[in-house]
Amino acid sequence: MFTLLYAQQGQTQVNPLASLLPLILIILIFYFLLVIPQQRRQKKHQEMINSLKRGDKVVTTGGIHGVISDIKETTFILKIDENTKIEIEKSSIAYKKSG
Repeated sequence: MFTLLYAQQGQTQVNPLASLLPLILIILIFYFLLVIPQQRRQKKHQEMINSLKRGDKVVTTGGIHGVISDIKETTFILKIDENTKIEIEKSSIAYKKSG
């Protein structure tokens, strides 16, 4: 009886690598579908921020429209009205307006 049970248990062993294969595939799919595109968007956004200069019209992540009047090391001075200027972080620029 013991030899029969032992023989059956020996046949049902699964390769540990084969049981991890679906998990590894899911991780790879998430990496290629989520992580890589996000890194590309961040790189493109950083390039856009680095290319901004005085006089460019921009929109902040908070929805404020303005014109860059001065550039500092980590911030921009935005002119949002004739006598109104604000200082914002460079990373808070959402996009550059065309035209």
